[in-house]
Amino acid sequence: MTHLAPEEVGEAGAPAPRPAEAAEPSPSRSREWLSRRWVLPLAEIVVSLVAALGFTLLSTHISVNPLVRLGQVSGLAKLQQYVAVLGLPLLAVLLYTAYRGSLLRHQAAKRLVCAALAGLATGVLAGGVVVALRGTPWGLGGQEGDPGALIDMANSFLHGEGMSGIYPPLFPALMAAWAKFRYDMPGGTGFALKDLQIFFTAVAGPMTYLAWRLLLRPFWALLIAVPSALLFMDPIRPYSHGSMLVLLPLLGYCLREMRRSADRPPRPSLLRGAGLGLVFGVVFLWYSGWFVWAAPGVAVLALFLFPWRAGATAVKRSAGFVGITLLTAGVVGAPLIYQMARLGSQHPDRYAFLAVYVDPAYVLGWVSDRSGLLEYQTWPVAGEMAGQSGFALLLLFAVGLGVGLALRNVMVLTAAATLAGAWLARFWFASHMAHDKAVQLYPRTTWIIMYCLMILAVLGMMAVIHRGSGWAERTLRPGDAVPGARVVPRRVVAQLAAGMVCAVALFATMGASWSVNRYMPQSDAMSMGIDAYRAQNTKKADGTCPRYAPDKKKCADIVTNDWRQRPDPGGIWCGGINPLNWPAVCGRKAPASELKTVEPKEQAEAKK
Repeated sequence: MTHLAPEEVGEAGAPAPRPAEAAEPSPSRSREWLSRRWVLPLAEIVVSLVAALGFTLLSTHISVNPLVRLGQVSGLAKLQQYVAVLGLPLLAVLLYTAYRGSLLRHQAAKRLVCAALAGLATGVLAGGVVVALRGTPWGLGGQEGDPGALIDMANSFLHGEGMSGIYPPLFPALMAAWAKFRYDMPGGTGFALKDLQIFFTAVAGPMTYLAWRLLLRPFWALLIAVPSALLFMDPIRPYSHGSMLVLLPLLGYCLREMRRSADRPPRPSLLRGAGLGLVFGVVFLWYSGWFVWAAPGVAVLALFLFPWRAGATAVKRSAGFVGITLLTAGVVGAPLIYQMARLGSQHPDRYAFLAVYVDPAYVLGWVSDRSGLLEYQTWPVAGEMAGQSGFALLLLFAVGLGVGLALRNVMVLTAAATLAGAWLARFWFASHMAHDKAVQLYPRTTWIIMYCLMILAVLGMMAVIHRGSGWAERTLRPGDAVPGARVVPRRVVAQLAAGMVCAVALFATMGASWSVNRYMPQSDAMSMGIDAYRAQNTKKADGTCPRYAPDKKKCADIVTNDWRQRPDPGGIWCGGINPLNWPAVCGRKAPASELKTVEPKEQAEAKK
């Protein structure tokens, strides 16, 4: 199960090399090492993780005041300087081996460079969080909002109270364990949250890249992993989006193994199934929400892909693989499954925010409940073609290429099925929202739907290159050509792929800086920077304010509450809306506590 997709299947969409044109033999010891099956996969894993965590550690040496905008800009610039110093030599090695030396050596270099770039991409994001939280032991959010709820859950674990309702327990439990081991003091769970926010943000790129390497070659895995990790990762809750990023390739890999199990001996298939079941169970306990949106489409797809007509032996072997996978996943995830069956109806989601008020068919953009000056009347900005932007049209065109040219690819089928299931679930919950007075987290389908669209678009481009190179080889080859000679030399393909890796690297550094900038501390409660600002205004364990707190006399005290289920408000909570506008937006009056925040002048104008 841990074998990564080999390089020998062809590079950057090119067909696999023919025996006659394989890389020239070399008696060197390096060639002998590279020929070992486990060396390069292990090297990719190590290089990617070292790049991510090493860059995060390097970012701790950036000394700026994160509460001052000029300090934030200097910190962002220093991150870019660091990543350029580390990344440019990697790209130079990649380009050099593409133009000089053996293709075997270039293939090895490209695998390692792509792995390193995946690590550096989210390493920059984690490094930005380090800069934003410089001087405070608290994580993003301090003790308020979702981070506050996570801290309370971790406190409950520390006090032996176990799981908190139907929330996935693994991350709060890890917070509690790390707080006990590392801090063991008042506020320790909040300090542990900071460490885990930074760590899991950093490793999101490597984990996503390595998950895709189970199915794709380095360039294509990088092309999916880097944009998706930078776009979807939320350092406040890195475990949530990280689980989505790895779940989709794992589902595709599982379906591929199900089909292959029909031709394998039972023992290897059962071992692979047990391993996959263990991974799925852990991901489910890590964050279960994405299983809800992916399960309907993938379950239907699995029924279609199951080898029903391949004979009794094939059916038994595939059924054994599926059975052991589901059984192992069910056993591992049993505690949360039990809680969801017992308490699921007692936990309705009634929180609305900007993403709930906009057109539900818009799935190509996302705003959090800290949407700044955006309003549902002005966001999203309408595009040129029936409200769709040029980016949307290009993305959908590439999606059409994927569905039209690569429908036999198991990952295309998996992404398409997941998209269809999540799409139907989204509109089911949205259409019942007004009647049931519950949102049921349906806006979160935006992420998984857009992720599926990105996957299909990349696989569509890959299919075009595969088909195009195959057509060129068949139709453009001269009649008197030497057997085994290629119309498009492999050296040219390697050079083109190296150039495209450089383009992805440039996008990664620009996209990471954009993402980091959103989390720089701001006092505006409707901005994403409020989470770092709150962390900078919460007292440390010794009762003093953080170093850069703007007012040393007004820092929040440490709270050590255990988690408690909040009472059901019984109606949709209209977040981000002026209390006087609640009746027009949510169909109910704002509670008295919210109306108190409205200025008397506004109340008088509303009555008129």
